[in-house]
Amino acid sequence: MDDIRAPLPTPADPVASPWTCPFCSLHCDAFGVEPTRPPRLVGSDCPRAHHGLSHFANGPATAATARLHGAPVPLEQALDAAAQWLARSRRPLFGGLATDVAGGRALYRLAARSGAIADHAHGRALMHAVRAQQDRGVHYTTLAEIRNRADLIVCLGTQPSEHYPEFFRRCGIGEELLPARHLAFVGAAADPALDGLAGVGSESVPLQGELFETLAVLNALVAQRPVPRASAPLAALAERLRAASYAVIVWEAGRLPRHGALVAEGVHQLVGTLNRHTRAAGFSLGGSDGAYAVNQAWTWLSGLPLRTKAGPLGLEHEPERFDAQRLLDEGSVDLLLWVSSFGPGLVPPALRLPRIVLGHPALPLPHEDGSVFIPVATPGIGAAGHLFRTDGAVVLPLTPLWQDALPTVAEVLTLLNQRLDAGRPA
Repeated sequence: MDDIRAPLPTPADPVASPWTCPFCSLHCDAFGVEPTRPPRLVGSDCPRAHHGLSHFANGPATAATARLHGAPVPLEQALDAAAQWLARSRRPLFGGLATDVAGGRALYRLAARSGAIADHAHGRALMHAVRAQQDRGVHYTTLAEIRNRADLIVCLGTQPSEHYPEFFRRCGIGEELLPARHLAFVGAAADPALDGLAGVGSESVPLQGELFETLAVLNALVAQRPVPRASAPLAALAERLRAASYAVIVWEAGRLPRHGALVAEGVHQLVGTLNRHTRAAGFSLGGSDGAYAVNQAWTWLSGLPLRTKAGPLGLEHEPERFDAQRLLDEGSVDLLLWVSSFGPGLVPPALRLPRIVLGHPALPLPHEDGSVFIPVATPGIGAAGHLFRTDGAVVLPLTPLWQDALPTVAEVLTLLNQRLDAGRPA
């Protein structure tokens, strides 16, 4: 176990810098961390980063204790059992998928080898953006573009700081050297994170019916089509959008209803209309727990996003049918491989199926009969790695705070693949 990973040099400075936070998809990289127990964040009071770091109060892991049916076993025995279960499985499901780019690449290779279906724990939210892009295309922007150009930001049904506490700071909202901004919150109260910021105006615009209906009315108003019953606040927002130099529509995929891809398409339609005479773009908040990293890796390697199966018919992409929760509810799979490397919060579902779990050492399992558990290192804490940011345009390196004795997700999956290759023909 100890020779799986080569040790990193110990930094002379007690503050690891640069450090990229892996705990939300903003992946802030301007902070430092003191490798105390628990590690202490320097330069930010982000509650999400503090919470993530709190799960590493014991410092570097000195040994990895795998479990088989709840009993401690050597890593090799756990890997052998997991490989045997995968070899016997006729329709495995890979879920959770909370890992980095290297883990996503290794997941694809193993899925192609075993004929598995893969869906992220945040797959339903992820598919809102993916399906809208597949159907209509997108106009996306980046954090840097928002910071440098946006004079109007419309937050659709969300207060961004609730789940992404550093969002406004990353966009330069309230900084003295940047121009004044106006923020409109449609279907939500003004975000309290804006209180006291200089040069920032904000308003709350009530919904007119449901979110999709409101967006449809706003689209018609921006296109200057007559809408006799449009509310005065929506009409005023439409005029403000038409007058803006660079408007950005911010939405949070995880807050959308089941058929949220229709809302996402409405956002892209609104942006397209505005771009006929001014500049506008959309910005989707999502992709945490490695969702964007794994989806990008999967798409690069196969040409198709997650919810794709490599089987006898070739690649099958079924965004509705291959929803992990739907497959589990229907009893359509016979094995679950669950990956959760960023913390103990992404718990595998309680199932009476064979389960192979790669996770944070403190990850709870609802029951351990019929399970293999292998603790793995967390990218950005005990191992290096790479993650895609929420704007999808930037992949950031993760600098570890220390060197764990735990293997990475990619290393474990590679060892499983080797066992499958040795045990049966491709």
